[in-house]
Amino acid sequence: MTPHATVQTLNELVAYQEGAIVSRMLLKQKGGNVSLFAFDRGESLSEHTAPFDALVVVVDGTAEIEIAGTPHRVGPGQTITLPAHVPHAVRAPERFKMLLVMVRA
Repeated sequence: MTPHATVQTLNELVAYQEGAIVSRMLLKQKGGNVSLFAFDRGESLSEHTAPFDALVVVVDGTAEIEIAGTPHRVGPGQTITLPAHVPHAVRAPERFKMLLVMVRA
């Protein structure tokens, strides 16, 4: 977890690792959490659903995010919302980092 009241650079909080997906929990609260992910090229999260809405913000590189069968390319500084209970998958056509904000309440 990151310390409160400290200025941080998102791109520096998690490093790429060859052949892996690396994650770091930045904030965890009852109402939701915020995590930062670094995907190496070719890595993916298979199709799944979540019980809560989530917001993805791409920090570096480009992600391919499929929602209900429709692919979306999301680049640096862009965002996409993952609706609750709707199948989605995440793929890395190149290395990328994303901030995931999960809203539970």
